[in-house]
Amino acid sequence: MVFLRSLIFLTLQVIITPIFSVISLLTFPLPALTRYNLIANWAKIMLVLLRWICGIRHEVRGLENLPAEPRIILCKHQSAWETLALQQVFPAQAWVLKRELLWIPFFGWALALTNPIAIKRSDGKGALKQLLKQGKERLKQGFHVVIFPEGTRIPYGQRGKYKIGGAMLACASATPVIPVAHNAGRLWGRNAFLKRPGTIIMSIGAPIETKGRKADEVNAEVEHWIENEIQQLPHDSPAV
Repeated sequence: MVFLRSLIFLTLQVIITPIFSVISLLTFPLPALTRYNLIANWAKIMLVLLRWICGIRHEVRGLENLPAEPRIILCKHQSAWETLALQQVFPAQAWVLKRELLWIPFFGWALALTNPIAIKRSDGKGALKQLLKQGKERLKQGFHVVIFPEGTRIPYGQRGKYKIGGAMLACASATPVIPVAHNAGRLWGRNAFLKRPGTIIMSIGAPIETKGRKADEVNAEVEHWIENEIQQLPHDSPAV
């Protein structure tokens, strides 16, 4: 049953995404924030399909920590699920992502219209300069900046090295950080086809102040909070 549900979800995703992406191209003349809000409806549609077809629901804790002003969101990266859910939970966001994603037909075209910060990972110093420059610009435009500090999806139950770029942007712009933890990987694993029914919990932490602080200190605090919070979330085996 899990296989069949996952197959149905994937089939609908493959059908809907190109159609939605072509429609999204029509938003090009609109202001950046308006354009983002319209295109983000794709993620919300996918979450509805996940609930109806795959039985994946979610609960959000810490909603009192949702920021009114643009902030830097540093989130655990376990699955494709959080790339969808963040767009439903938080206001307009500019994502830091690898530029190769923009080359994907249809999906990448719509993604490019959301004002991401598309970096070349192999260009270490250049990518960091781009992050700092464009990150400050996006904050001024009214976007939250979303960064996965581990840089890539990490298998459930494991932790990667927390890169300092997000903390550097936060300190350089004196912008508070919102840490986000979740347990999505137990139901929808890293690069996994199967999506098992159950409830994913996302936990939003209190803002971490960065003004006058060093980036490595902020980065360490973010890592400690996220990894400790994940341990407090349910670890029971998902339904089959």
